[in-house]
Amino acid sequence: MTDRLGELSAAGVAVWLDDLSRVRLSSGGLDQLRREKHMVGVTTNPTIFAKALSDADEYNWQLRDLALRGVAVEEAVRMLTTYDVRWATDVMRPAYDSSDGVDGRVSIEVDPRLAYETEKTVAEAKSLWWLVDRPNLYIKIPATEAGLPAITATLAEGISVNVTLIFGLDRYSQVMEAFLAGLEQAKANGHDLSKIGSVASFFVSRVDSEIDKRLEKIGSAEAKALKGKAAVANAQLAYERYAEVFSTDRWRALADAGAHPQRPLWASTSTKNPDYRDTIYVEELIAPGTVNTMPESVIHAYADHGETRGDTITGSYEAARKVLADLIAVGVDFDDVINTLEREGVEKFEASWEELLDGVRKSLAAAATGANHPNQAAQGNAAAAQQAGGNA
Repeated sequence: MTDRLGELSAAGVAVWLDDLSRVRLSSGGLDQLRREKHMVGVTTNPTIFAKALSDADEYNWQLRDLALRGVAVEEAVRMLTTYDVRWATDVMRPAYDSSDGVDGRVSIEVDPRLAYETEKTVAEAKSLWWLVDRPNLYIKIPATEAGLPAITATLAEGISVNVTLIFGLDRYSQVMEAFLAGLEQAKANGHDLSKIGSVASFFVSRVDSEIDKRLEKIGSAEAKALKGKAAVANAQLAYERYAEVFSTDRWRALADAGAHPQRPLWASTSTKNPDYRDTIYVEELIAPGTVNTMPESVIHAYADHGETRGDTITGSYEAARKVLADLIAVGVDFDDVINTLEREGVEKFEASWEELLDGVRKSLAAAATGANHPNQAAQGNAAAAQQAGGNA
């Protein structure tokens, strides 16, 4: 059988999973993906955790303990989520060790309600770094205007960062500047640059979803002919900027000090339109030094019928520029698209965070009244004994 994910990895794309749950951890499913599907990293977000905690009994034993201690709901959320992330970092540690710290990373996001507050974001990043206490952790910080200085300040502390919610090229350039400045400060602060990692999560399918909606509203034949082309073109031009920045003398000075480049990570890579090929946002974004974080369904789809055609980004820049120019020509306000997507991205994660808080609040109340099954605490403690990294 053709090892399609192996071919993708050989082409320079790190395969990451965009999901995490305690069921996936306790069942061994996460480790199976690492061993069998070339999966070398994990990303999470508030939506993923809200779903994980809403439909799994495996959290009940820990919820019971937290309820007995009278822990506040926000602290309980942090204990529950950091437990899972710590466990996942231990599962992914072999990939971290074998890649000299480049892969094997697991991401956890700062409270999305802090997206517009720089100092609080930095403080939470430091707290999460301390709570999980694993070298292969990434702290996710959104690429809002307030997030940019937080990215620099967090990296300057020697903390690895996954920059999330990047939609536009200009903001991506600002993210790379924040990364370089952060590493320069980290070096001045005496940190070992070889231990600091970073990725820049550039969102893909959401761009097509928003622009396709606008093209449909415009309604002309020229507009409809551009549907499904914007997201890939936008990401291809992001890679062009990445290649430019990480070939400068400024970067080489940091590389000489042991730094790893901030890799572009293609996020939101499941197709939202059923008319599009289900692996399009993987196949059209293959290039050395990239990461593609996928839902498990996309990982399996690529393993089944994905096509690795070599580098599908380098050399595409002029065609990609024409796509963006054509979009503007038919009436798409690209700046408004990017601003809308960033605002909505923060709002969606805020809503998921509130959903998570509400779910944990109700679960704590139920646990406090003894609503959980009497043997769940024992089951949970048995699961905990299987991995030394977590604590209730």
